[in-house]
Amino acid sequence: MIGHVDHGKTTLTQALTGRWTDQHSEELKRGISIRLGYADAAFYRCPDQPLPEAYQNSPECPSGDEAELQRTLSIVDAPGHETLMATMISGAAIMDGAVLLIAVNEECPQPQTKEHLMAMDIVGQENVIVVQNKIDLVTEERARESYDEIQDFISGTVAEGAPIIPVSAQQEVNVDALIQTIEEEITTPERDPEEPPRMFVARSFDINKPGTEPHELRGGILGGSLSQGTLEIGDEIELAPGREVEEHGKTHREPIVTEVTGLVSGGSAYEEVGPGGLIGVSTDLDPAMTKSDNLSGRVMGQPGTLPEVRQQFTMDTQLLDTVVGAAENKKVEPIRTQEPLMLNIGTSTTVGVVTSARSDDCDVRLKLPVCAESGQRVAISRRLGTRWRLIGHGVIQ
Repeated sequence: MIGHVDHGKTTLTQALTGRWTDQHSEELKRGISIRLGYADAAFYRCPDQPLPEAYQNSPECPSGDEAELQRTLSIVDAPGHETLMATMISGAAIMDGAVLLIAVNEECPQPQTKEHLMAMDIVGQENVIVVQNKIDLVTEERARESYDEIQDFISGTVAEGAPIIPVSAQQEVNVDALIQTIEEEITTPERDPEEPPRMFVARSFDINKPGTEPHELRGGILGGSLSQGTLEIGDEIELAPGREVEEHGKTHREPIVTEVTGLVSGGSAYEEVGPGGLIGVSTDLDPAMTKSDNLSGRVMGQPGTLPEVRQQFTMDTQLLDTVVGAAENKKVEPIRTQEPLMLNIGTSTTVGVVTSARSDDCDVRLKLPVCAESGQRVAISRRLGTRWRLIGHGVIQ
């Protein structure tokens, strides 16, 4: 669920799932998403109802009959504020598709609407549905103007030709049509459950309340989505890159290895989970290690099967013509040697200093190491003024 700040992403997520994903105290105080929120939704169909009314998120039809379960899926509610683009791109790394919200009561495109759509292109996500939100706040004439603005905006992008669904998330108008469109346009991809398990960690938690007795403490929780393989309770797992440890005035990295003690998906506990959907993995890790998303950006899998941990790499680069997200059109200048860049790789965010810049590739040395394989995409942002702005993407050689 992506789009400009305050265009209704969290409200629409609630309409689809019944859950308000802004849970952090600062989010509730400020009224915006700060961290990745996620909730699971079950979509049903009533055979005796016409389309699109046949689609709903309730297991019971208006007639009282039991509805047919179509699919259970997870919705990631990404923050829209310009200062939180790195968080949004981290969410994009585990998406199978995207719902781009555009409010009809504002001119399209807004700066982060552009930036979010460009991020979809950079992470290679082509399954996009556009939602024309807040239709209850405008006249029919303005709604049609907004539709034309959206068509012009998505022309030539990954969203060209995408369905545009008018919705009021607040009043839950046309939610059935959106569910139908998601079912038809964003299909479940094929994943190999026989491969070694691999998960990009998007969140990490300490679920213990202050004052919990030591013997009652529960291990840290990792949140994300399996891209391949299966996980079972009792499996040994490794998190890469490991953690930095200081001993005798010197620092080194040591591996983080633990055991799966529990698996939760869609609010239910399982002995085994497969790829797809968001899962919570309970571990034996010290909860102090996992609190406040300390381990987000790591890659999780069986020991010995994870990609290389890199402190530096060479990447092919493709820069945009103009800076995305800025209010004014600003030309993207070539990457320079010794320039710092913010790099998003999977769910990890790091700063890389360019050690050698060329016309179509560059070498970077990372402030924080990443676990990444050759061919993996990298979102590249440059610091302009007080903000990091998206300027293009790269591919690790």
